[in-house]
Amino acid sequence: MTKNYEIRAIAPEVLKQLRISDDAGNPPRMVVDEEGDNPLRCCLGRSRPGETIALVSYAPLRRWALETGATPGPYSEMGPVFIHTEDCGGWPGGGYPDAMRGERRVLRAYTAEGSILSGLLLNGGDMTIEEGLAEVYRNPEVAAVHVRAVEFGCFHAETRRTAG
Repeated sequence: MTKNYEIRAIAPEVLKQLRISDDAGNPPRMVVDEEGDNPLRCCLGRSRPGETIALVSYAPLRRWALETGATPGPYSEMGPVFIHTEDCGGWPGGGYPDAMRGERRVLRAYTAEGSILSGLLLNGGDMTIEEGLAEVYRNPEVAAVHVRAVEFGCFHAETRRTAG
């Protein structure tokens, strides 16, 4: 099975902006992560115990729309994400990052215009993230899929359809 999508962290140029002012217009909130293990959307890794990280509001669909010309309208939303306070080198690419895995995830699929097309609940081992993404991307209308945590609805990563 050929993968017809790529996994994307928040883009470096967007991270630069978010480290100054987030998508809600606020300065980042600096947090000392005493326990560590918070998901970082800049590199798709996890924070280390005692590390200072930034908590920012991020509007993933709005940012995607600015880049692609989509018009998500009411489907655009904003939520909190953790990022490194300085450039960390970002996500090197490849398969789905282990640090973003979890037993319960929601895959939210969007059309090229920015409307929600479908969703898929991954609930405790019924399907791997890769199997879920392959299932959602079988629909040719799917342009992007956001991976989210079930319990808090937090945005974890974006995937986008690739050519081929």
